[in-house]
Amino acid sequence: MVRLHIKKDRIKPDNWPIGMSLRIVALADIHACTAWMNVPRIDKIVAQANALKPDIVVLLGDYLSGMHLMFKSLPHNHWAESLARLEASLGVHAVLGNHDWWEDLQAQARRGGPTMAGNALEEVGIQLYSNDAKHFRKDGYGFWLAGLESQLALLANRRIPRRGVVGLDDLEGTLAQVTNDDPVVLMAHEPDIFPEVPERVSLTLSGHTHGGQVRVRGRAPAVPSRYGNQYAYGHVVEEGRHLLVSGGLGYSVLPLRFGVPPEINLIELG
Repeated sequence: MVRLHIKKDRIKPDNWPIGMSLRIVALADIHACTAWMNVPRIDKIVAQANALKPDIVVLLGDYLSGMHLMFKSLPHNHWAESLARLEASLGVHAVLGNHDWWEDLQAQARRGGPTMAGNALEEVGIQLYSNDAKHFRKDGYGFWLAGLESQLALLANRRIPRRGVVGLDDLEGTLAQVTNDDPVVLMAHEPDIFPEVPERVSLTLSGHTHGGQVRVRGRAPAVPSRYGNQYAYGHVVEEGRHLLVSGGLGYSVLPLRFGVPPEINLIELG
């Protein structure tokens, strides 16, 4: 098993208040299963995340394995109960990923939620965001946390994933809920939304790509993004806008990582 890495980034967006410091821990792409991402493994990840003393924890989607032909998925309540042990003064907040939709046959059949993964999170007290925005205060300043629904939620043909995929994300409607000039942190499982994110958003946090799962000399040969390596991994700055793409924790397609170890992300914002 590849050793878990704590990836630290200090980000200072231009529109972030000088007097506010926000310590964010982000966990992405857990892909819970009975093999390498079982309950004891998730419990260790949770303990390491708590040891970082975050102000806020964000969960960036893909709790379900997506590799059910090779390994058994964990019961939803098992991985959710482990994540319920996460601790942060401003709470634990989550969005869903594409696999949380793709593996839910009932949600696919009705072309919408609720999902089993989303229900599992909410049942243990974790706040789920589906094109929602909520306001918080830290150090006497306010900020918004917004979360998009998956951009790859609904499959037109389950035998040919990614063909005719329909997203349920609503960036415009989500940001319309922001009612003042306080800065915004956006959770978006897939990073491909980033070119559409306005300067109004201080930081976009994403997962999904696993950093390509294999990286050589800073590039991945295969990335599940229409932008290739542009938004595959790490801190990206474009026209003053900031994106942080996590390398994630689990595996997808193949149980292989090279050059991009599983990681917990610690973001010092401000």
